[in-house]
Amino acid sequence: MTDISKPITGGRMLLSDEMIQVFYRLLAAFLICAALTILTNSFFSLGNILNVLRQASLLFFIASGLTLVVLTGGLDLSIGANVAISACIAGTVIHQTGSPTLGGLTGIGVGGAVGMLNGVMVTALRIPSFIATYGMLWVLHGITYWYMGGETMHGFPAGFRQIGSGYFLGLPIPVYLLLVFLAIGTIFAQRTTWGQEIYAIGANPVAARLSGIPVARRLLLVYTVSGAMAGLASIIFLARLNSAEADIGESLTLPAIAAVLIGGTSLFGGLGTVFGTFVGALILTLVLNGMNLLSVNASWQPLVTGVIVILAVWLDMKTRRRAA
Repeated sequence: MTDISKPITGGRMLLSDEMIQVFYRLLAAFLICAALTILTNSFFSLGNILNVLRQASLLFFIASGLTLVVLTGGLDLSIGANVAISACIAGTVIHQTGSPTLGGLTGIGVGGAVGMLNGVMVTALRIPSFIATYGMLWVLHGITYWYMGGETMHGFPAGFRQIGSGYFLGLPIPVYLLLVFLAIGTIFAQRTTWGQEIYAIGANPVAARLSGIPVARRLLLVYTVSGAMAGLASIIFLARLNSAEADIGESLTLPAIAAVLIGGTSLFGGLGTVFGTFVGALILTLVLNGMNLLSVNASWQPLVTGVIVILAVWLDMKTRRRAA
């Protein structure tokens, strides 16, 4: 938890308890890998490992922006619906202009605009983030289903599809993008004044405001970033699937929240890291991948994800009570 009674002058270093929590989660990921290696011969194959990394990367893109929102004590429930509308509009732009670059920028722009609207509702209208983003979720679903009219968009340029399904030097391209945004997110959160202010807001928003931190502007920033990262994820999903339809993002919100919480970011704000979210995305991907390899019925996967979220929140509450 950030001590906002002290002036913010240098980079925010990882606290010892945060490093310990990340270590435990890395250990958990290793143990899951060891167990799956023993239980199935298919897990420790190059193709499956690369598939796990690709899937973890796609989940991380959505969850990384959400991490900043949760660090402030907020929540963005609209990210899955944001991915859907951003992908559908971006796909339309690519089809009509033939420009993947313009389509990609459009997807990120739409996602950022949705995030900004969420931020305006939370800051200017003072609507609780849960209600504001839950309402936005349904608004976006309605617009997207109307916009697509039940149709599926498909057939994108081969070069564009490389973003989601291509390889470079033997690694999936989304993994390289993950490394870039993981570095950017970590530096932003841990080494910049804006990042320190986000932690301070999550620790105590009233004290943060009294200490001179522009709370409203920082909240607007984190919701916009969360939306823009959902827009980026929509482009990668679009390239990966080579299609877009209205329900493309419906199953993404819960896993993204789960990745953030599994990674150690407190649902109550002020504690967590972007790197922890990456580890959380990796753990959740390993669990779901293992269930697939072990031929566990797919209908059990949402149940397992929900149980993991409940456990993560319960552990966070127990940790906070011990620290109090």
